[in-house]
Parts: sequence; structure tokens; C-alpha cells
Amino acid sequence: MNLPNRITLTRICLIPVFAAVFYIEAIPYNFLISAVLFLLAASTDFLDGYIARKRGLVTNLGKFLDPIADKVLISTAMILLLTRPLCFQAVGGWGIIAAGGMVALILARELIVSGFRMIAAGQNVVLAADNLGKLKTVAQDFAMSVLIMVMPFLDTKTGEVFNYIGLAAFALSAVLTVWSGINYIVKNREVLKD
Repeated sequence: MNLPNRITLTRICLIPVFAAVFYIEAIPYNFLISAVLFLLAASTDFLDGYIARKRGLVTNLGKFLDPIADKVLISTAMILLLTRPLCFQAVGGWGIIAAGGMVALILARELIVSGFRMIAAGQNVVLAADNLGKLKTVAQDFAMSVLIMVMPFLDTKTGEVFNYIGLAAFALSAVLTVWSGINYIVKNREVLKD
């Protein structure tokens, strides 16, 4: 197993650790540690791909594991936050409903694009991620890390400000997610032609 694949597997292994720390309140600063673990896992996404391309170590295993690791990481973060909805209630009672809707949209986009990629792979066409997709990932990672990190500080003025920043980034990430999904399919629509 090459280095990029090991890095991807490390990201996958960090996901349950990140989730456990998020919930174990007996751990001092559990939300801060959880946010750091999330950011560490998210940063490996750039690293494994960079090393694989730079050193010519792209493998089928890596092509399979990398997108799964990314989607499981971000999905886990969003679902964890929905179970602790306090950060979404800053905008009122409808905040958790809006957050649930955004999570549903993001997950739907990821499933649709994954299905689209499977159809392309069946035609021996490899569809690379575009810059809009990468920007979407950065926005999602930023939003999740801020919203997790701010959890213990929601009752402070600084925490409130950062919570609004995280919520705005989350809304932006939802818009970018839908936009990038539509753009991805339109740009590669020939895959759907028989």
C-alpha cells in the first residue's frame, strides 16, 4: 500500500475518533479537540491527492477510497452537529430546520454526483473534480470546524460572533454544493447520452 492510500486510510480511521471525542464531555475541551481532529482529517484530503499526483502513485484503491473518506467525514460532522442543535438556534427556532434542509441538500448532491461518476466509470471515463467542487469542500470544512469549535463558547459574545460566521459559511457551502453539483453534471452531460 502506497503513502497516499495510507494517508487516506488515516483519514478514515480519524472519523470515529473525531465523533467519539465530540460526544465524550468528560474530555476537557472535547469540542475543540474534536474540531482539531476534523481539521486534521480534512487536511489529509489535499495531502493524499497531491502526493499521489506528484509522485505518480494514483491507484484504483485511492480513487475508490478518497471520495468515500471525504463524504463520510463531512457527513459525519454535519450529522453530529444536528444532534447538538444549539449552534443552529442562534437564528431562531427555524435554524435547526434550515440546517436539516441544508444537510439533506448536501447529502443528495453527493449521492447524485457519486452515481454520475459511477455511470462515467462504466464508460471508462474519469471525471476529475473541478475548482468549484474544491471550493465547496473548503467552505464545508471551514463551516464544520467553526461550528464545532464554537460549541463551548455559545454563551459568550465572541462565541456568538463566530457562531454566526460558521452559520454563514454553512449556508454558503450549501449553495456552493448545489451549484457545483449542477455545474459538474451540465459540464459532463455527454456521460448521460446513449
